[in-house]
Formats: sequence, C-alpha cells, structure tokens
Amino acid sequence: MLYYLFEYLENQYNLTGASVFQFITFRAAAAFILSLLISSIYGKRIINFLRKQQVGETIRDLGLEGQTQKSGTPTMGGIIIILATLIPALLLAKVDNIYVILLLITTLWMGFIGFLDDYIKVFKKDKKGLKGKFKVLGQIGLGLFVGFTLYFNDGVKMKEKLPVSQQIVQKDGRKVLFGDAIKSTKTTIPFLKNNELDYAKFLSFLGEGYEKYGWIVFVLITVFIVTGISNGANLTDGIDGLAAGSSAIMVVTLAVFAWVSGNIIFADYLDVMYIPNSGEMTVFILAFAGALIGFLWYNTYPAQVFMGDTGSLTIGGIIAVIAIAIRKELLLPLLAGIFVVENLSVILQVSWFKYTRKKFGEGRRIFKMSPLHHHYQKLNYHESKIVVRFWIVGIMLAVFTIVTLKLR
Repeated sequence: MLYYLFEYLENQYNLTGASVFQFITFRAAAAFILSLLISSIYGKRIINFLRKQQVGETIRDLGLEGQTQKSGTPTMGGIIIILATLIPALLLAKVDNIYVILLLITTLWMGFIGFLDDYIKVFKKDKKGLKGKFKVLGQIGLGLFVGFTLYFNDGVKMKEKLPVSQQIVQKDGRKVLFGDAIKSTKTTIPFLKNNELDYAKFLSFLGEGYEKYGWIVFVLITVFIVTGISNGANLTDGIDGLAAGSSAIMVVTLAVFAWVSGNIIFADYLDVMYIPNSGEMTVFILAFAGALIGFLWYNTYPAQVFMGDTGSLTIGGIIAVIAIAIRKELLLPLLAGIFVVENLSVILQVSWFKYTRKKFGEGRRIFKMSPLHHHYQKLNYHESKIVVRFWIVGIMLAVFTIVTLKLR
C-alpha cells in the first residue's frame, strides 16, 4: 500500500525520495526489518495473551529428556509468524501482483487449516487434532488452486532466452535477448546445462497436440509438492527452534532465486528463466524470513512458545508455492532436504514396522524413533545440539542450491 501512496506523491508532488519505493530491493529490506521488529517486539504480547487464554501444549510422554517440562508452554505461536509476515507484505508489496496475491492466500489458507488443528487439540482437548484426511484435503485444495492459477492466470508468463542467432540489437542500442512472454509448463532441472524440462513432454504418448494438456501434469505436480513440503515442515516442528531456523535458511535462499528470476539482467547473466513480475515476491519472502527469525527469539531452547500447526503448515505451504512459482521446485529435495529427510524417516519407519510385523510377527524399527530428530534425542544428544547441527546442514544445502545457478 505504501508503494502506491509514494508513487502517487512522486507523480503529483514530485516528493523527494519517494522514488526509492520503486526499488524492490529497498522495499524487501524494509519488509524484513519491519517483520523482524513486529515478531520480536510484539511477539511477547501475543505469547502473554496465549498464556492467559491457557493455550498450552499437551505433551505426550515419549521418554525424551526434558519433554515433560514443556507441558503447558503456549502453542499456536504461528500467529506471530503470520501477522509479522502479512503486515509488512501488505504495506510494502504490490498487492495487485498475482504472485503476491498467491502467497497471501497461501498464508491465510494454510494458517486456517493449522489453526483449526491447534484449536481442536487445545480447546476441544482432542490430542489427535484435525483429522488427517481433512488436512490432506486442505493441502490438495491449495495445490489445485495454485496450480490452476499459475497456469491459467494471464499475469503468469515467462520469457525464454532466444538463440544467439535470433538476438537482435534495436535502434536504441538495446539487445533483445528474450522472446515474447508466454504461458509455459517448463521448469528448471538442476546441474544440467540444457536444464529445462517441459512437463507436457510426459504426455507425448498422446500424439499430436499433447502440449495443450500439459497443465494437467503441472497441476498434479503442484499438488504433490504443496502436500509433501507442508507435511515435511509439520514433522520437523518437534524440538525448539528446529522448524523456524531451518525454514528461515530456505526462505532467504528462495528470495535470491525469486529476485534473480524477476530481473532480466541477472536472468540473462545466470541463464535462468526470466519470469516477469516474479521479483515482487522478494518483498513478501523477506517479510516472511524476518518473521521466522523474530519468532526464533522466543522459540529457541528453552522455548517460550511453540508455533503449532498454525505455523508449521503455513511455512511448508509458502515455501512450496514460492519454489513452484519461480520454477525451482525440483531444487526442493536439495534446498528443503531437512523437510524431505524428516518425511522419509517417518515413511520408512512406518513401512518397515508394518512389513516386519506381517513377515515376522513382530514389528521392527529402522530408527530408535521418528521423525529423525527424535532418533538423535533417543541417542542422548541435547536438543540444542541437534538443532544447531541441523541448521548447519541446512546452510550447506542452501549454499549448494545457490551454486546450481552456475554449476551446470
């Protein structure tokens, strides 16, 4: 909103300094600082409010050190993250930008599902919370909405780089490097030189005209990624600071990719897809990063508040949608490796237990406990050590992800 205000002031009154709001980098930095201040300063008031409402976490005794002491710690702290993201984003981003609109809807959509789950656990005293099928239906619904929007909305297009032979220099001296803006089902494959994959190619067996059905594959993949990453974030939220810190690392990395993808100069230099108007997401993404870091002020060991599903499902949904929007979703197994491994540890543990119970009459386990961070707790590692080491791994994965911009 401030963008439009200062644009008006500059056009009508030639206000000195108003033009600085035209720069994405300035607004993104301002959004980061504002969200950090909101989450770290007003977070305490929200925590006190949650405590007064007796919104305390009920902890199951899983035999983990220090676990029972956490009983009664306020949960639903994801509200802090959501508010500290939405306020700066609404103030500083172009709210008519389709990518920003998608991220705003994703935040509210997943936040609502997570809130329902936490509400049932806390106020209805049902430890199971919202039934799993309803969570999954909500995630699938968001995936369908995002997939259809990213393909069919007229504001979502990309420009492919022209072959050198087709690049021309115009009369004003500018060189035409990219073709016309078009709808596309292409994405980026990491580590390969000719690194574009068209999802429509999976339907080539249909024969001539198969391209027009490519959106079906794109939408299905979007649903899968949104569901998988949001569940991964949810499973990672098991010990103090793990989900918020790991997510902040991923989000800052995605901010780099979003800014590069929306900047024609760097898209050309780094030979990545140029997605017009996608750079505006950087403002929202850095607001989100600031909210996560500010939340860590209260969520690091010993936690004064838990994010609950209100926060974890929202985090996963936002990360998934950003990656899909900038066509870097195939980088998520690397960038969001923490989420992926946490997810896989649960899948492997449950599958192996069921298989061995059927085969041997007694269920056996691969890990001492899943998700993976609980396995290390069972090995008597202090949770602070586990969290910091997971963060270090997350930073390494983020660096490798950024390196893919040049490593082909």
